[in-house]
Amino acid sequence: MSVPFSQMWTVASYVMGRQLRGVKRYPLVLMLEPLFRCNLACAGCGKIQHPGEVLRDELSPEACFKAVDECEAPIVSIPGGEPLLHSRIAEIVNGLVARKKYVYLCTNALKLEESLEQFTPSKFLAFSVHMDGPREEHDQAVCREGVFDDAVRAITAAKQRGFRVTTNTTLYAGMDANRIRVLFDQMMDLGVEGMMISPGYSYSKAPDQDHFLARQQTVSLFRAILAGSKRRWQFNQTPLFLQFLQGNVDLECTPWGNPTYNLFGWQRPCYLLDEGYCESFDELMATTAWHEYGRASGNDKCQDCMVHCGYEPSAVAATFGSWQGFLRTIQLQLGVPLRPQNLRELPPPDVPPESPSAAPVGSSNRRVRLPVLK
Repeated sequence: MSVPFSQMWTVASYVMGRQLRGVKRYPLVLMLEPLFRCNLACAGCGKIQHPGEVLRDELSPEACFKAVDECEAPIVSIPGGEPLLHSRIAEIVNGLVARKKYVYLCTNALKLEESLEQFTPSKFLAFSVHMDGPREEHDQAVCREGVFDDAVRAITAAKQRGFRVTTNTTLYAGMDANRIRVLFDQMMDLGVEGMMISPGYSYSKAPDQDHFLARQQTVSLFRAILAGSKRRWQFNQTPLFLQFLQGNVDLECTPWGNPTYNLFGWQRPCYLLDEGYCESFDELMATTAWHEYGRASGNDKCQDCMVHCGYEPSAVAATFGSWQGFLRTIQLQLGVPLRPQNLRELPPPDVPPESPSAAPVGSSNRRVRLPVLK
């Protein structure tokens, strides 16, 4: 897990403090969407399909600060749209850094290099650059040639100026695991701090509906990608979440862990689903029927989801919520395999679950069930 120690300590203290006070539901990362406008139209994106007047609108810095202060999450992720298109994005970021929030500004990097002079390097600020594969795969994913090379130049420029830089990779059906491993090597060669990886969510509004991953496909793909992971690969994620993606541990979704605030208000129930809005964070937490979401609820929209915004908070809670979870994380950091107990087998990753030819697999493919606050 590649994050500054100060950030890790802040998150650990925050989580343990909430749990010691008996708080059952609390946010970990605020997803702050200051605009929906973008300079790309990616095939798998379900965030920019809005009327022109909505795409031209943007949150004021004051509205952003009010949401951050309401939520109190220690980390703020700024997705979009493309945040660097916001007319006052530097003012927003500076205000969040002044509040000592750890800020991840998500960007496709097309405007990053020209925007760097607006920002000051800080341990509280990281640019999270979308990199959805090596050159050919990335340019195909964003539906424009040359974007990969633009992003590489921007990453290099940001690193030279002393900024923290991470990457964000969304994976879809049909991707070659070995090519993603090539991407990891390329990003480490560029000197990025850490990489975040996640399967794409099947947005109903996304132009491409044919390449979203079913749950077992996700497990198969991530097992192939992460098998024999190189020590030089640094991930900006908990080891437990990476194990979850490979089907080795069970986590239940905590949709309140990454609440979303955007032009319409507090989005119910999570970053991925859009089922209404609330005027305040307290209203969101108090009135949302949380039991209707997550895989255990039986909600059809949640059955194939393994996206980081729902399960990374669960992994963090499992890591810092008990000595058992913490020690298991240390084991994984040291390369010691988990010891599953009394858990059902997963089918081999390349065999569909319903296949009668699915044979039992070894203990390394069993799921470890971890405690998650509900």
